[in-house]
Amino acid sequence: MRLRNKPWAKPLIKAHEAMIMVTPEGMQGQWQDRFANHQPLFLEVGSGKGQFIIEMAKAHPEQNFIALELQEAAVGMILKKQIELELPNLQLILGDGANLTEYFAPGEISGVFLNFSDPWPKTRHEKRRLTYKDFLAQYQAIMTQEASLQFKTDNQGLFEYSLVSMNNYGMVFDFVALDLHNDARVSDNIETEYEQKFSAKGGRIYELVAHFKPTVD
Repeated sequence: MRLRNKPWAKPLIKAHEAMIMVTPEGMQGQWQDRFANHQPLFLEVGSGKGQFIIEMAKAHPEQNFIALELQEAAVGMILKKQIELELPNLQLILGDGANLTEYFAPGEISGVFLNFSDPWPKTRHEKRRLTYKDFLAQYQAIMTQEASLQFKTDNQGLFEYSLVSMNNYGMVFDFVALDLHNDARVSDNIETEYEQKFSAKGGRIYELVAHFKPTVD
């Protein structure tokens, strides 16, 4: 969802360079130096207003997190919260999810989260979907061999597409839920802002967790 322009976002971002990167190119292999502790590093691609990644950082102080968001207004809203919270295990990037291999080194990321990504329903926009094969290749390039990809959506069409795309790519499914909020296997689901609003109206949430097959040297 495209947010309205926030005139305050740009100067706020410029004033807090210790919390957010606007030129992440060339940072491959150096991200741990931006955190208080060197810990497993997790990435959310498309963080929106940041509720999910902030709650993850609070719940898991033993892990480091990066929120990647393309919209300046959205990342500005996350930054506002982070300025107040000062979570030592959270960093932000104003950047494009299509450029991950320019931002991260091979094997630098211990897990990727995709939450309520734009479904891009038109066939001609397939390459923009965050579970398209070209994106999967980038996730695989930056993730450890033990890492998992977690994907949540309310869009059945995108969920079905993602299942097929990941299967065709050769990924292994660890968990699939067709109604996440009524799935007895789930006890620790951290919700996004959109997820809370949508599910409160009776909407169904889909989730899958998958990993890449280990590469053979």
